[in-house]
Amino acid sequence: MSNVKEHLDTTRTQLLQEIHLLDDTTFNKKPDAQSWSVAQICHHLVLVEEATKKAITWGLKAEEQSTPARKNVHLILDRSRKFQAPPIVEPAEEPFTVQAMLDLLATTRKNLLAFLQTIEEPEALTKRAVKHPALGELPLDQWIEMVYMHEQRHIKQLQEIVRE
Repeated sequence: MSNVKEHLDTTRTQLLQEIHLLDDTTFNKKPDAQSWSVAQICHHLVLVEEATKKAITWGLKAEEQSTPARKNVHLILDRSRKFQAPPIVEPAEEPFTVQAMLDLLATTRKNLLAFLQTIEEPEALTKRAVKHPALGELPLDQWIEMVYMHEQRHIKQLQEIVRE
């Protein structure tokens, strides 16, 4: 689990470096009508982190399986593959300030890490699975991996937006 925390920390540090110097106008500017702004990408990441915590909570109550099938979660890094965000993790339309988003990102990450610390049997995460919207039945430990991989995917997206 310490390796996962390291990945979560490294990825989050990179995200914060990308956004903390943006002004609020750039932060909320959409490249086009169909695309998300950097602010919306960040809000989506917050919502995904909250949904992941809920999925793991729910999954821990599910019946234990001997070995749920492992998925190639690295597929999420392939930006040529498009995924439709489920409504529960679609970002708000209203603008955000950079500072408000930094606070939100910090809160949801703190909550996720605190929640993970409460899991008494981390090996249980490998024995239970919950349906993931993009990957199907996914072992709970891979849900945690998906948090930082999904964030890496969106860091590349927001880098493209900022550089346009």
